[in-house]
Amino acid sequence: MKRILVPTDFSKHAEDALKAAAQIAKKNGAEIFLLHLLELPNQMNDAVTNGSSIPEVMLFIKKANEKLQKIKEEPHLQGITITTTVQFEKAFDGILSFNKKNKIDLIVMGSHGSSGIEEILIGSNTEKVVRLSDIPVLVIKKNLDTFNIKNIVFASDFSTEIKKPFLKMIEFAKIFDANLILVMICTPNSFKTTSMGEKTMKNFIADFEVKNYSMQIYNDSNIETGILNFSNTVDADLIGLCTHGRTGLSHFFNGSISEDLVNHAIKPVITFKI
Repeated sequence: MKRILVPTDFSKHAEDALKAAAQIAKKNGAEIFLLHLLELPNQMNDAVTNGSSIPEVMLFIKKANEKLQKIKEEPHLQGITITTTVQFEKAFDGILSFNKKNKIDLIVMGSHGSSGIEEILIGSNTEKVVRLSDIPVLVIKKNLDTFNIKNIVFASDFSTEIKKPFLKMIEFAKIFDANLILVMICTPNSFKTTSMGEKTMKNFIADFEVKNYSMQIYNDSNIETGILNFSNTVDADLIGLCTHGRTGLSHFFNGSISEDLVNHAIKPVITFKI
């Protein structure tokens, strides 16, 4: 994970994400790409696409670049190679297109979360990126003075389709020499006996070379609550999950545990696309 993208809207949440990304970059010798996306009114978009130069557009670009330059000079970013970009595109689309063009390995984003009717109708760009990004997404919910990851909870059903994204989880854990705590959440709707669960997890992990890990089975009323409660019980520094990236009606009716956790968890969450 040598190329890290941090989208910024110059908010406190984006600042927190950048601080975490900086600590990852220093541990891993990675480069940070700092991206600001400008969503302009329709008439200004027309001016840009027609190649016309209008004062308002130039002012937006100038101010954004000035802010990015100021951010680059922050003490905690010293010694890190940082590339800044201002791009005209909607936030969600711009982040995904930037990834493909620049071969990004990891996205680090801030999120304030939402609830109630706002969560149902609007959602957030962070949730959309988590759902559809082909590369890992690390979501930071609050400022962490030291992003020092020692214990990572990886929650899964440990099916065959999880094996490929799990390799990315191992790669990330190695950056911090972190301990992986593999957990299977059992609920009334997805009950497994302890022996069944342990057998599934042992068969899964047997295909990987992982030194620091443990396995747990945890019972709760639903999967999301189980992951949150278990993570608090073991004092995890990070929660790791896989996401199917459902879209349209399938996503609406089935929901997404990854997106819900991104919204509701206080701890950092990293997601991997299946």
